[in-house]
Amino acid sequence: MDVIAFPVCSAAVIRAVPFKKSLVPTPNSSTNVHHQKVVHYSATDAETELEDKKYELLGVIRDTQRGLVTTADQRSVIEEALVSVEAFDAGEAIDLGELDGTWRLQYTSAPDVLILFESAARLPFFQVGQIFQKFECRDESNGGVVRNIVKWSIPSLLEEQEGATLLVSAKFSVVSSRNIYLQFEEIALNNINISEELQALIAPAILPRSFISFQILQFIRAFKAEFPVRNPGRTSVGGLYYLSYLDKNMLLGRAVGGGGVFVFTRAQAIVL
Repeated sequence: MDVIAFPVCSAAVIRAVPFKKSLVPTPNSSTNVHHQKVVHYSATDAETELEDKKYELLGVIRDTQRGLVTTADQRSVIEEALVSVEAFDAGEAIDLGELDGTWRLQYTSAPDVLILFESAARLPFFQVGQIFQKFECRDESNGGVVRNIVKWSIPSLLEEQEGATLLVSAKFSVVSSRNIYLQFEEIALNNINISEELQALIAPAILPRSFISFQILQFIRAFKAEFPVRNPGRTSVGGLYYLSYLDKNMLLGRAVGGGGVFVFTRAQAIVL
């Protein structure tokens, strides 16, 4: 079974980054030998530069429809912008307390996610709303739970953009300072919100709602279907992901093996 396997902004105060050093040659008047003068830049300068790089990254992905509409040249520019941000966090171990929370997908090049956007662009009866990733690992040291959340809809039958929720849940473990391994466990379909038109068809507003029609509406709203994630060998499906950058408001990731890049920004908490 194919599984949507994306890994797991506005400026904010971020983790302090090392001071930058610039080597400037200065002549020694007595010996006429050039010495290297070390110029220090403050943490504030480094933070400002980082926020500028993050702003540039969000700017170059802004009109790509989350990655659906890009040219080769655009992808090259986006990759350069990604690397520029990642350089500020290189070598730092993932802070699970900071990773904890809800993240909104802003851009991806992952084929298994882009196919959703492509389907919505081609099919008039299918909509893809916001996509989130929710990490639950605040008090953990070696891993936690991650939930991939896809809001989708069928116009006229369900509410626009958020008519239903596709939820892909996985356990994850930290296998190195930057890599996490996802063990997918379950796919669920829930939070079905039918459109006003369909509600009127089931229980017309001009008539008192009967017990049966009321029960139908309640059943639809409370409906939840769950399916375990297994490959043909009946073993759990897994994937390795490299979290290349993390701070209080931005998360960047790369699927190991060429599965695509991901740009997330912090979002409000989602109650499932």
